Parts: sequence; C-alpha cells; structure tokens
Amino acid sequence: MPLIWLTTNVKLESDDAFRTFVCDFRRFAAQTIGKDENLLIIDCQYNPFLTCKGGFEPSVLGQIMSLSNTNPENSIIWSKAFSEFFEEKLGVPPDRTILAFLDPGPDYISMKGTTASVIRANAAKQG
Repeated sequence: MPLIWLTTNVKLESDDAFRTFVCDFRRFAAQTIGKDENLLIIDCQYNPFLTCKGGFEPSVLGQIMSLSNTNPENSIIWSKAFSEFFEEKLGVPPDRTILAFLDPGPDYISMKGTTASVIRANAAKQG
C-alpha cells in the first residue's frame, strides 16, 4: 500500500482541474512504481506558501513510501519520471521538484488494525 504525500504551489484553475490532476498522477505513480493503482493512498495539497530555492516559483515537494521496491536504482528512475511528469502537467522544472523515496519496512506500516508484516505472515500461513 504505497503512501504518497504531494504538495505544490501551482494553483490549478478549479477544484475539478485539481481532481483531474490527482487522478492522472495516481495512474502515473502506480505505473511508475509498479504498484496497483487501487492500493495507493495519496494526499495531494495546494500550498501557496511552499518555497523552494528561496522563492515561490512553481515547485513540488513530495514523499513516496513504498514497501519492498524502494532502492537506489529505482529512486534514480522514479526521480526522472516524476520530474518529467510534474514539468509536463504543472510546469515545474526538475530542479524545483524535491521528492523523498522511503521504504519504512512492513513493521512500520499500519492497516486493518495491524501491521503489513502481520498481514503478510497471515497470508503466507493461509496460502
């Protein structure tokens, strides 16, 4: 269950336009990190006070947390892909897109009242 937090200071023309952007981003993110789109949890926010490099020019700040596939090689691939996506969709240049890719491990992700490691162990016993 990838968790994604994304903040941008790029104001889109309407809530519908922002919703469309989030839906496009969800599909793109799922494809890019190789996870099922229906499993992604995304918190995407507009913040006019987001600053990058000392200014308020268009910027993106994000954190992408994904179990079992976050590694240095994927971070390079994902960084390029996400930067290109934000440049195309929001007009944010790559040097103003700051992302953190994290894998906290299944012991530190909670869902269904337990942890991902417990869910995986239970699934392995049944399966």
